Amino acid sequence: MPRPRTGTEPRPQRPRRRTALTAAVAACAALAAGAPIAYATLGDDASTAVAVPAARGTAYVETRLFFGTERPDGGPDVTGAQFRSFVDREVTPRFPDGLTVQEGRGQWRDSHGVIERERSYELILLYPAAQARPLDARIERIRTAYEKAYAQDSVTRLDGRTLADF
Repeated sequence: MPRPRTGTEPRPQRPRRRTALTAAVAACAALAAGAPIAYATLGDDASTAVAVPAARGTAYVETRLFFGTERPDGGPDVTGAQFRSFVDREVTPRFPDGLTVQEGRGQWRDSHGVIERERSYELILLYPAAQARPLDARIERIRTAYEKAYAQDSVTRLDGRTLADF
């Protein structure tokens, strides 16, 4: 059993072989996969260099919209068929090149402090960054159409820049 270290003793040096070995294995795996390699150093010591794939792709924007299915006015929940119809009617004509829909469960704290839970949908749109400004109005029309059609308080929107390679 090692004896406890006092505050005045220097900290023992750890061997750096594991870090170098990990970096070498990662580099070999990436080379075998044919991926371009960039190196990132996480400290002053070159032995901590880690191989990471180089960024690739074209500038895109990823917009994620979150649709709740319970109606605040107490009406019936939005059904799966109603949501699919909404996507066919309101989303696909505005984004015919493609989209992704995922089902989920959401929750939030309402204005009375009560945790509300509901079935929800996440819609993911991916489009070239150069088209972000003209497509913004289309996305806002989708949000507004859902809020009106299903008596929703809001449709959450998240936007992020990314790179995409098809």
